[in-house]
Amino acid sequence: MPDIQIYSRPGCHMCEELIEEILPLVRGRAELEVLNIDTRQDWQEEYGTRVPVVEFDGRFICQHYLDRDALASVLDGIEG
Repeated sequence: MPDIQIYSRPGCHMCEELIEEILPLVRGRAELEVLNIDTRQDWQEEYGTRVPVVEFDGRFICQHYLDRDALASVLDGIEG
């Protein structure tokens, strides 16, 4: 099953909300990989205050808030 990455940080309310919102949409279609940007300097530099950032296969899907249309397009591409 393909992975969707969520770049996040502990204690980020927006991150927690996005993860809760995306979970039922990807269940059975993709795995979520939640990555703590504070564990790597390069992630801190790249994502900083932009979290949460959602990516699939290195491609940007959305940041801050879930873009359901962009996610649906990615998921349809995985399945189709």
